[in-house]
Amino acid sequence: MARAIWSGSLSFGLVNLPVRMYAATESHTVHFHQIQRGTSDRIRNKRVNERTGKEVPAEEIVKGVDAGDSYVLVEPEELDDIAPGRSRALEIGGFVDLDAIEPVYFATTYYLGPRGKDYAKVYALLHKALQETDKAGIATFVMRNRAYLVAVKAEADILALHTLHWADEIRDPHDEIGDLPGRTKIPDRELKTAVQLIEALGTAWRPEDYHDTYQEQVRRLIEAKRKGETVEKAQEPPESTNVVDLMSALQASVDSARGGKKGKKSGPTQRRRGKGHSAGTARKASRTEDLTELNKAELYERATEAGLPGRSSMTRDELLDALSGSGGRSHAKAS
Repeated sequence: MARAIWSGSLSFGLVNLPVRMYAATESHTVHFHQIQRGTSDRIRNKRVNERTGKEVPAEEIVKGVDAGDSYVLVEPEELDDIAPGRSRALEIGGFVDLDAIEPVYFATTYYLGPRGKDYAKVYALLHKALQETDKAGIATFVMRNRAYLVAVKAEADILALHTLHWADEIRDPHDEIGDLPGRTKIPDRELKTAVQLIEALGTAWRPEDYHDTYQEQVRRLIEAKRKGETVEKAQEPPESTNVVDLMSALQASVDSARGGKKGKKSGPTQRRRGKGHSAGTARKASRTEDLTELNKAELYERATEAGLPGRSSMTRDELLDALSGSGGRSHAKAS
């Protein structure tokens, strides 16, 4: 069982629920060490006095705020003394509609669990009530010398706690961007075609279908360098759409999206008719047509899923040939 990162009492009205809080996410980012070029020597960061250049032990370090002509020094225990909610209370002050909280306010997600089986009923009661009302409980609490604004909501069969940004932490988009492009007048024909494109590309939200391909490429780069191999550079990003060509680009995108969906539906019909192609040929042609639109990284991911031998040393064209079936056997033998 994971270790709780905070524990306290969640209260709403006169009801108190002892809870523990757990991290809901973890990073899959590849972490690098700093190494001096030409050696295997690690680079270490040290806390040094900028005046003397000497290293300072942790117990001699205090916090300080620049007051202009001097620093105001604050000891760690002084922060503990003034921290609100020292009783480790998570008190819900009110309940709001979930839709009322704008996405920009959400920061980090945590899971809440009851602090023992004796509190399972109270936990389930709050979870069910939040689920029925589609509301979130708004509260504040203190963790690691910092006060947080949070929203407690029901997700699946668990209570989730989302830390929220404070109102004064949200930047005004008008100040950051200036004249907002969203106010630009758009011709009705272009807007209608853009709506058609969005509808044609509509899909179900399945987060498991999406992968961090950049981190996968980083791992392949590391593995290739470990073996003394080279990795093909990524494709250049597409050029920006010219305003003059906007309508033609939109219409071509709509036609392509609709054509792709029609192509997927036509497969079974062609196989039932059996005119000129076998079922296997039709499937192979469909796969080849889809694969030609993929870049090397995406082709490599397909090859990994298919367990294709020798894929790490193949070029994009070789991966395409092997996956489409035209050159798979020869590559497998060569590897």
